[in-house]
Order: sequence, then C-alpha cells, then structure tokens
Amino acid sequence: MRMKGHRNRAPLGALMVAAAVLLTAASASAQTKISATYDTSGAIEVAAGDGPTGVAYDGTNIWVTSQFGNSVVKIAPTGVVLGRYSVGRNPTGIATDGKTVWVANNADDTVTRLSLDGAVIGTYPAGKGPQAILLAGTNVLVANEKGNTVTRLSSSGAVLGAYAVGKRPVALAVEGTNLWVANNKGNSVTKLSATGVVLGTYAVGDGPSGLAFDGTNIWVTNFFSRTVMKLNPASGEVVAKFEVGDGPSGIALNGSDILVVNNGDNSVSVMSSAGAVFTTLKVGISPYNVAVTPSGLWVTNSGSDSVSRR
Repeated sequence: MRMKGHRNRAPLGALMVAAAVLLTAASASAQTKISATYDTSGAIEVAAGDGPTGVAYDGTNIWVTSQFGNSVVKIAPTGVVLGRYSVGRNPTGIATDGKTVWVANNADDTVTRLSLDGAVIGTYPAGKGPQAILLAGTNVLVANEKGNTVTRLSSSGAVLGAYAVGKRPVALAVEGTNLWVANNKGNSVTKLSATGVVLGTYAVGDGPSGLAFDGTNIWVTNFFSRTVMKLNPASGEVVAKFEVGDGPSGIALNGSDILVVNNGDNSVSVMSSAGAVFTTLKVGISPYNVAVTPSGLWVTNSGSDSVSRR
C-alpha cells in the first residue's frame, strides 16, 4: 500500500490524522494552537520503521505508527528515537491526550492504549479495519474503513456505540458536539451527532482523505481530485474549492494556515485561509500525515520509511 496517487489503489487514511480537531495536545494536530515556522534550515529526516503513516504530538515527543512494522516509534523533538513499541498488526491512526497514546490496529480490528513510556495498558476491540482514531473528551472515536462504521469507546476501552457512515471512512474531525467523517470511497462526508445520529451526508470530491475544522469551516482533502474543499458546517455546502498538489491526504492547521500533505508530489502545500498556496515544502516519498509542534512540522513518509521535520 505504498503509492503515489494511483486511482486503482486507495490511499492510506489521513489522521490527524491525524490532523482533525482540537481535542487533546495531539489527537489531531490540525486544531492545536501551536504554531511552527517554515524555516527549513533545521530540516531533518528520521528513520521511523516500515511504512510510517500516522503521527501525533504528546506535548513533548512525537509518536509515529510503523504500519508494516506493527509498532509505534517515539521521537524526541531533536529527532532522536526514544523507543519502538510493539502494538497490533498494521497500525495506522494514532492519537494522544498527553497522558496515554491510542493506536488503531487496522488488521486486528483493535485499538491499543499505551503509556507514554510505551507500556501496553490494554488492547480493545473496535470495528472492522480501524483506520483513524480521535480523542474527544472521555471518548475514543475510531473510523473503521472495512466496516463502514465509527466506533465510540470509553477511555477505559468499553464500546459505547457503533454508527453506520459512508463507504470506507478514513478520517475524523469534531465540530462542536458533532463528529465529521470522510468517506473515502463514498466521495462524501457524514456529520454525526454526539449520540451517533446522522445529521447529514454531503458530496465532496473524489476520494476524501483528510478532515480539519478551523473553528469556522470544515476542510476536506480529495485525494484523486487534487483539491481541498471548504465546507459550511451548518449546511455541508461547499463554500470554496482550491487546487493543491497530487494526492492530497493529511491536513492540519498551523495557526491560521492550512497544511495539506500531497502524497503524489512528496510535498506539503501551505495555504492561507483564503486558499492561496504561498509555500510548498518538499518532504520524503509518499507522505501521508502531518503534526504541528514547536520544533516544526512532522510529516510521515510511507515510501521512504521516515518522518520529515520541516
């Protein structure tokens, strides 16, 4: 599953990733109030296992899922690898509240909870093919790409609910009390209430892969359309559409800037809130997700088995 935007191969999910909402220090770097500069004089590359995909920031260190290494890697802001810890098979999404780390094990249909020193606290069932994971208060939300559902867990790992969404959900974001889900093969996003009621399903571009909420608008990356869309969260209406690079996947906020990871171009587009791309950062091969930290932007490069600090 290492690809550069080919239509016949679906992209890995975009967390944040990874990069979706302000819920914790790093459950989704997209919403953090941390800001990083774009000075590349301190750029580094760090080996991060086999197929690094998800990335999260715990307030001190960076955590990366090694999808094909069945592990997570803990990295200091300087780039020093502090530890490698075994989890389930094919870990993809990752989130942290600054106290523990949660990992979605795609091939095991489970999520693993780790302490910050890498010890496994517990492994809990999720839906079929957990891909993205997000922390919202005391809830753990998991997008299950093979089951077309979102599972809601308690902070102790108990299943509190499972909700049907669109086809191949791969990314999550929270807007107020509502949950937004990117349906990668449904070319849509679904808005759920806090209790899992579907409030709306809205058409977007081809292959939505990443989500972010900037406090006013929902942002969606469309992997096969080479576009980013800005949505009105009240109505789901597309407010604007902007062209970026090839295979936009992960998305995050850096202050008021929008960061878009271009999987096929090996780059990150830096956009203003008005949609103008004013900087492009080159990273490793087949990048997927990005986390914003005081030490810089950290981007996972699945094709070069590394993370880039920019």
